[in-house]
Amino acid sequence: MRDFSQLLDALVYTRSRNAKLKLIGDYLKRTPDPDRGWALAALTGELDIPGVKPALVRALIEERCDPLLFRMSWDYVGDMAETVALLWPKRSEQPAEIDDGTLRIGAVVERLRTLGKAEAPAAIAEMLDHLDASGRYALLKFATGELRIGVSARLAKTALAQAFGLDVDEVEEVWHGIGPPYLPLFDWAEGRGPQPRAVDVPVFRPFMLAHPLEDGQVDLADYAAEWKWDGIRVQLVRVGGETRLYSRAGDDITRSFPDVAEAFDHDGVLDGELLVKGEAQGGLAASFNALQQRLGRKAVSARMLADYPAFVRLYDILLDGEEDLRPLPWSERRERLERFVPTLDAERFDLSALIDAASFDELEEIRAGARDASIEGMMLKRRDSPYVAGRRTGLWYKWKRDPLTADCVLMYAARGSGKRSSYYSDYTFGCWSGDEQGEGELLPVGKAYFGFTDEELMWLDRFVRNHTLQRFGPVREVEKSLVLEVAFDSIHLSKRHKSGLAMRFPRISRIRRDKPANEADTIDALKKLVT
Repeated sequence: MRDFSQLLDALVYTRSRNAKLKLIGDYLKRTPDPDRGWALAALTGELDIPGVKPALVRALIEERCDPLLFRMSWDYVGDMAETVALLWPKRSEQPAEIDDGTLRIGAVVERLRTLGKAEAPAAIAEMLDHLDASGRYALLKFATGELRIGVSARLAKTALAQAFGLDVDEVEEVWHGIGPPYLPLFDWAEGRGPQPRAVDVPVFRPFMLAHPLEDGQVDLADYAAEWKWDGIRVQLVRVGGETRLYSRAGDDITRSFPDVAEAFDHDGVLDGELLVKGEAQGGLAASFNALQQRLGRKAVSARMLADYPAFVRLYDILLDGEEDLRPLPWSERRERLERFVPTLDAERFDLSALIDAASFDELEEIRAGARDASIEGMMLKRRDSPYVAGRRTGLWYKWKRDPLTADCVLMYAARGSGKRSSYYSDYTFGCWSGDEQGEGELLPVGKAYFGFTDEELMWLDRFVRNHTLQRFGPVREVEKSLVLEVAFDSIHLSKRHKSGLAMRFPRISRIRRDKPANEADTIDALKKLVT
């Protein structure tokens, strides 16, 4: 656990992507099996220890120190695992972990995965007693699955590939077919075994991604245009009688959308946008807010299936049966997809339509007029492009519609996490409930934690500290005097919020120090932007 804790410490304080790749790669090369495999599972979010949850850790520390001291320390530090690691009382006879080797990662995982909820607290407490502060931090992050250290799953897999001279896309393709601690993967990496193959297993294939279209145009003779729908990108995979749904990050979301998985009964791999049908839209795609009701659910009730029926709007076809179509140009894959879609259940699958425009200027006019609830913008795809993993310059572009903006008043702030744990960087903002600006009460309309520069973060943090009215645990209520210009992609009606509104992708666009709070926007003004 000590070597893993040193890796985490180094990653937290490293900004460079290449430096992070080297740190992870070096760790994987020097660490034996199965420890490195379990560490890799933790870094990629594939490790699940059901018996250890944050509530258990909080209960343990509150038995060992004053609960008020813990909560105040947590508020100051901003990270629960770090707070517990620092506050945990050190035993006078504390042995070194190297004495018995029971705190190697593999041994920790093996023990914790076999324990029930009643046995887990004593086991975790015993392990924490054997470790120093750095080791305790690593154990808690590892066991609770809350590694927020600036490392994505893709970055960790890339580090593995680079360290052992593998192709990262080949690693990605067999990733879900192996599972932690990935022994066949490391056997292949070190030349002890053959390259793993996805045979009769519905594994994930890396998505082809797009670059933003900056200022400029493309030739429509070379590029096709289609709508960019506002759902979540998914991959449908069926082989060997089994269907799985994967998110863009490669997460298996089949259990959240069993209605879609059951309807896909043709062998192949498809790329599309997962959406929900809405009654108000006459059975067409509803807003992202409707889809959000089903995201992240491990079990979906019959009521949820009926109220929020999911379907996939298809973009591309990667495999037709066992035939790999990815090397073909987009135009040929599109023809194959158009033949494939009519064989599927029309209630669950349809085809993303192409946009007919005589010129780029006409296409720009069409885009400017698009404010459908489920349209996020346009995709421009080079007609001769193969389907290749990642972002390749010049092949696909995403052309989002211009964001909406509103002037809102800062109401509450909370500390961030990771590198921002010392700063108030999570902001809740609101608009006036009355008929006119400055009338009625301020009602929260959204939260944002990005969009500002480091210099602006410092200024906002000082404002929060100097204008705090009340404290509610880790949250500070501030004087209602600062106006923030907030940009967002769309806004929707929501029964879950007091304001009746929910913003999509809000971010801080500008700090309006020049504008008095009574001139901020009203709830009614925002409702006029609802799509």
